[in-house]
Amino acid sequence: MYFAQSLLIITYFIPVVLLLIFAGNLYFMILLYLRTLHRGRDEATSLNRRFHEQYSEEDLPLIATQLPVYNECNVVERAIRAIAAMDYPLDRHEIQVLDDSNDETCTIIDRVAAELLSKGHRIHVIRRSNREGYKAGALENGLRHTEAEFIALFDADFVPPGDFLRRMIPILLLRRDVGFAQARWGHLDGDQNWLTKIQCIGLDGHFGIEQPARAWNSCFMNFNGTAGLWRREAIHAGGGWEHDTLTEDMDLSYRAQLKGWKPFFVSDLAVPAEVPGNINAFKSQQFRWAKGSIQTAIKLLPRVIRSGASPLAKIQAVFHMTHYLTHPLLLMMIMLALPVLLFTPFREKPVLIWLFVSIVATGTLAPITLYITSQRVLYPGNKRARLRNMPLLTLVGIGMTLSNTCAVIEAIMGRSSEFVRTPKQGQTSIRHYACKGTTAAVVELGIGVYCYISMFLYLTTAKAIVTPFLFLYATGFTLVGLVTLRDTLVGSRKQVEEVKPDAEPVSIM
Repeated sequence: MYFAQSLLIITYFIPVVLLLIFAGNLYFMILLYLRTLHRGRDEATSLNRRFHEQYSEEDLPLIATQLPVYNECNVVERAIRAIAAMDYPLDRHEIQVLDDSNDETCTIIDRVAAELLSKGHRIHVIRRSNREGYKAGALENGLRHTEAEFIALFDADFVPPGDFLRRMIPILLLRRDVGFAQARWGHLDGDQNWLTKIQCIGLDGHFGIEQPARAWNSCFMNFNGTAGLWRREAIHAGGGWEHDTLTEDMDLSYRAQLKGWKPFFVSDLAVPAEVPGNINAFKSQQFRWAKGSIQTAIKLLPRVIRSGASPLAKIQAVFHMTHYLTHPLLLMMIMLALPVLLFTPFREKPVLIWLFVSIVATGTLAPITLYITSQRVLYPGNKRARLRNMPLLTLVGIGMTLSNTCAVIEAIMGRSSEFVRTPKQGQTSIRHYACKGTTAAVVELGIGVYCYISMFLYLTTAKAIVTPFLFLYATGFTLVGLVTLRDTLVGSRKQVEEVKPDAEPVSIM
């Protein structure tokens, strides 16, 4: 009996300690960022200044901008026009619309492409007979249709600023060791609702702190799939676009860096984009990122460990590629809380209780600290309004645990799945792309009830110090479950009401 109790307590504290280690690395990332802040920011400015001193307009190279598209009728026209409006010589800028759509998106693309073609733009609509490889397959196919040495990439919901190419190309021309340059993501619909507001805070933590900390401290950094500029040579050196993971961007960027190419992060260039406007679309996006990250870790971490990279770079690569493991660890800790109370002498050992509380509090504060730091850095004059949404971000992050845990398990088990793009609605929605989540909502609500029961039992045993955390877990799962159920019902109703016109796509080459 004693052995079983001890084993249960040890099993309980394994995820608690591992979560503390992941949390500790977030604090370390903040320190890495702060120690290289000024040097990292100034390098891009210095390169642009040197470029204008050494190069003329005639020296600008050919750039191909790739826009992979699959059923994005709500946003694709805006993206194409923004790409065409970028300030770069028309004869040295190819636009590739890589269209795998099967709805009215095709008609919109053909209309806009024909108009831009008549105005002198080098725009090509490239279609395939199938979606083999999904986005990675489309990008690889697009490379076969251009001789450009430099490749810019945007997803359909991004709106690049006019100076994007002129600010990015000096980096790759002057830094011959840089394989790709990544710009920061901005936000188009950050004030749409409470969910978009908290997503913006989460993305700001990644792009405001984590990405520059990695790039500026000679660590591995992932390309984020969009809002970046690649050197064609680096793509080929890394082995090209592969589609055996759901995060083809992280996969290729790590492979290119393993071949010696360096990443570059441009912190002061923001490319605004949409974030998912409903919880099911957000879950779909997070599921793909979570599963793809673990798939990439399984595929590439052994190569990273065996590489000649520095110990710091290797350690940060492990944290980076496996950070979605925090979700199954958190779920494991939550589900074991009640058995530990009922079947072990945990409640009779104040030292264990205080140790648990200290560890969990430290871990809970780590992402909050990172987000607060990013808001202070990115929005020095308007941080207070954003920080009011921090409690909601914490609750939703907890509530997403089940969905992301399923993604991690699928990756570890080697289960394949279709690349499901994140539906975006645009400013004037032509079509409503819905995601379903009824089953997930029921399970999340069940976990929420389980956490409330655990909280009540901890209260009755006079261990109230643990209950604030159980209340957070219970509220997070309940919130996400209810919102998932609501958005599923609303999305299904909207989809039933839609009229679906036929499209007759053609190719413009």
